[in-house]
Amino acid sequence: MTTETAVKIDAKQVKELREKSGAPMGDCLKALQEAAGDMENAFVVLRKRGIASAAKKASRTTNEGAVGTYIHAGGKVGVLVELNCESDFVARTDDFQELLRDIAMHIAATDPRFVSRDEVTEADLEREKDIYRSQAAASGKPPAIVEKMLEGKLSKFYEEFCLLDQPFIKDQTQTIKQIIATKVAKLGENITVRRFARFKVGAADWTIAQTSPAGENPTA
Repeated sequence: MTTETAVKIDAKQVKELREKSGAPMGDCLKALQEAAGDMENAFVVLRKRGIASAAKKASRTTNEGAVGTYIHAGGKVGVLVELNCESDFVARTDDFQELLRDIAMHIAATDPRFVSRDEVTEADLEREKDIYRSQAAASGKPPAIVEKMLEGKLSKFYEEFCLLDQPFIKDQTQTIKQIIATKVAKLGENITVRRFARFKVGAADWTIAQTSPAGENPTA
């Protein structure tokens, strides 16, 4: 007897997972069966499938969407973010608007410098690599180990400064890219962060980041 048939899944569990994930009832049932009734593992199963679904839609053009705002700390920090999708209908849904608010709030809290890894310039990367290489070399490690350390440092750099790589502040088990993918799976349209701006009262500068126009490579 397989695990799927051995574990009894009741309708209440399916409904709970449906409300949490936004996935169809049939998919929720299958995920719960695959996870032997464990709600968190079943959610992970759906997330993985959602991400796969999002990847298939990633090439679709996103010319609709909305601009969202978030003001924090008594008006001391403000964020503008443009989130795009494929249709005005989806842009007006509660799910899309919730995602827009969550991303704006996240940007206010974490101050990313780029939308994604694609926007990190070659100059930025080389500067970081030089710093990390110098730090590693000072420890006396052999070159092969230094390069391994460099890979880990760059991953941390992306996680700290690239919006899509950052752990979501409301759920550290998911990145911003993953929460977007979950909405893509639910709404059935490609969703992309186009650009954002973050301002802080009294700061010497501000953050403005955007994705590159089609066909342009910022790292070239």
